[in-house]
Amino acid sequence: MIVVMSQGASREQIDAVLRKIEEFGLQTHPIYGVQKTVIGVIGDDKTKVVETMAGYPGVEQIIPILKPYKFASRETHPQDTVIDISGVKIGGDKLAVMAGPCAVESRDQIINSARLVKLAGGSILRGGAYKPRTSPYSFQGLGEEGLALLAEAREETGLPVVTEITDARKMDLFCAYADVIQVGARNMQNFVLLTEIGRSGHPVLLKRGPSAKIEDLLLAAEYIIKEGNRNIILCERGISTFETHTRNTLDLSAVAALKKLSHLPVVVDPSHAVGISSLIPAMSLAAVAAGADGLIIEIHPNPNTALCDGPQSLDFETFTSLMTRIRKVAQAIGREA
Repeated sequence: MIVVMSQGASREQIDAVLRKIEEFGLQTHPIYGVQKTVIGVIGDDKTKVVETMAGYPGVEQIIPILKPYKFASRETHPQDTVIDISGVKIGGDKLAVMAGPCAVESRDQIINSARLVKLAGGSILRGGAYKPRTSPYSFQGLGEEGLALLAEAREETGLPVVTEITDARKMDLFCAYADVIQVGARNMQNFVLLTEIGRSGHPVLLKRGPSAKIEDLLLAAEYIIKEGNRNIILCERGISTFETHTRNTLDLSAVAALKKLSHLPVVVDPSHAVGISSLIPAMSLAAVAAGADGLIIEIHPNPNTALCDGPQSLDFETFTSLMTRIRKVAQAIGREA
């Protein structure tokens, strides 16, 4: 349930309500809004809150939350959440485009990619330092060396960096190097990892698993939020269906559904969704039109020689051209890019 404080409630009244609820053995998660403060209440027996807190000084109303994802829900947080990543806003009026290679392969490759992303108008650099691969014999990434190269690219271009974490034991390392930690589709329900990210407070890009329902994604986000971290970006990256022409099936209806159900920003990864470079521009534009707050696109200076996901990577010329078209679609629906 949530306890909605009145618009004029003082900080002393809010603190008194928090203390009283915690006396009942319940957890509190206050959300301090511009006009009102909302207090989320977590625990088994909340009847005492209803019986005691109704009419308490500063309390406007007590509302039960029916959805299982309490704090990711718009019931708890009606306004859109906007996340600031080193000056890049995700969830606001401006579309955020994250781009870069699937994997960091060398200094020249990632530096040149970062320069191109910056020049084309992208806002965040993506690149994998640790790569979970289906085959144990495939390229697994450069590890900490890759993280250091991403940090060097950030230093040169000013672009914040997003990269995927695969091991909760490396949390401090990733927090030191990355501006945004990515949870890949395979780890969406790695609850130990989600909990550690929640405790870190670090911004996170949470990808939908290939067989996950929309509710599963929101419940994964709930694992992070309940630890106090609300800096979550949801990512639709395609789901497994009976269709085999594309790598996955891009579920753009999920964008609209997530925007309705949750206050968290939503981005789309057309590269992993379709897996075919020629289809990525069309799917990128469709995602923008569907209301996505951003895109995460794989690019490579020479996709034919890429050590990872070359068939779904755009070359620099195609990406630059796509950015021009993205800006036009964004403008048509009242957004910037």
